[in-house]
Amino acid sequence: MLQIRSMGPNIGGEVTGVDVKQLDDDGFAPIYAAWLKYGVTVVRDQQLEIDDFLRYSRRFGDIALHPSKSTRHPDYPEITVLGTDKFDSDGKLIEAVYRRGGFGFHTDGAYDEVPFKATQLYALAVPSHGGNTHFASMYMAYDALPDRLKSLLEGRKGAYIYSSSKVAQELLNEEDRDWTPVLHPLFRTHRETGRMSLYFDPGKIVYIDGFEKQQSADVIAELAELMIQPDAEYSHEWRAGDIVIWDNRCLVHKAAGDYPPEEDRIHWRVSIADLAAGSRAAAE
Repeated sequence: MLQIRSMGPNIGGEVTGVDVKQLDDDGFAPIYAAWLKYGVTVVRDQQLEIDDFLRYSRRFGDIALHPSKSTRHPDYPEITVLGTDKFDSDGKLIEAVYRRGGFGFHTDGAYDEVPFKATQLYALAVPSHGGNTHFASMYMAYDALPDRLKSLLEGRKGAYIYSSSKVAQELLNEEDRDWTPVLHPLFRTHRETGRMSLYFDPGKIVYIDGFEKQQSADVIAELAELMIQPDAEYSHEWRAGDIVIWDNRCLVHKAAGDYPPEEDRIHWRVSIADLAAGSRAAAE
């Protein structure tokens, strides 16, 4: 029997008692509703082939290709394979692979004209300890901002690239590393929940549009200090067979590069496109 319960104080939900391969639309509806409510949800104890995972992922929306071509599945380019090929030919740990997603809290897809709606992972192998993924609510980040910052940043946009980290850039093919910054509002109203959130990624933002260089840098540093609020976090301890999906429109996340490097931490990953937002942007 389908059961849904909260996992963190304000974000994070767990779904049990369901086989996603067997879901009809009525069975999927409460899972989607829980995802909107909790921001990040885990469906436990799944046994999926790639086609099963893709079919379930498309219930949330169309799948967008990730720009890291080198880590796409060779037969299913919609899927990014995380955690494989961690060592080079000399046996040296490749930090960009081992610590992928672990260099700080971030949101996926801020570098695109239309950022990703969601990211979904399926755990194939998990280490004996460590390797959690941490999440934090940007609804709560916005609510906690001083009125001074809310007034200063109302209507402002941040400019984003793939990453300011040279290590993270190594995941891109050389011809894809020259990224033209894209602009996104720092405050966004969630299209489905109607709630206001901070939209901010300290590792991808390069400046705030309309600010002088020093003011932009100062405000970015202040937002980075304020973005993670008490009781706004959930840390997911992975089990093999977990499907975890999070909402990039209102959450940030980071992986933890703290597990034994010699052990496997392998996931299939898909990015869910926000087609409705794209259509709205085109109309504007």
